[in-house]
Amino acid sequence: MKDKKNNGFTIVELLVVLSVIALLLSIITPRYFGKIKEGQEVVLKQNLATIRRAIDQYYSDQGKYPDTLENLKTRKYLREIPEDPIMKSQEWEIIKAPNEAGIYDVKSKSTEVSSNDKIYAEW
Repeated sequence: MKDKKNNGFTIVELLVVLSVIALLLSIITPRYFGKIKEGQEVVLKQNLATIRRAIDQYYSDQGKYPDTLENLKTRKYLREIPEDPIMKSQEWEIIKAPNEAGIYDVKSKSTEVSSNDKIYAEW
């Protein structure tokens, strides 16, 4: 008689492997979502700096602030109006120039709290 040899894994071995995988995922997942948020914050800072630099260049060249963000695009100070990565739109909160017409500054419209405990709209 030949001995039958069982190939494969037992249910206990499979459960141990699955529990180890679940443990690793529970450790990695929160860090992953934290990195996504960090990336959005970096992009928001860069986009705000880009728009603010374009507003300053427009003011230096034209002697006045732009009436709309679209003016920055039509006058070639920006190729496209950058997107707010938190709100997922090109809509920005406009800050009017004191004692002058036009856009002095822009901020995010998001009321979410950032990783440094400040609201994005305060950046």
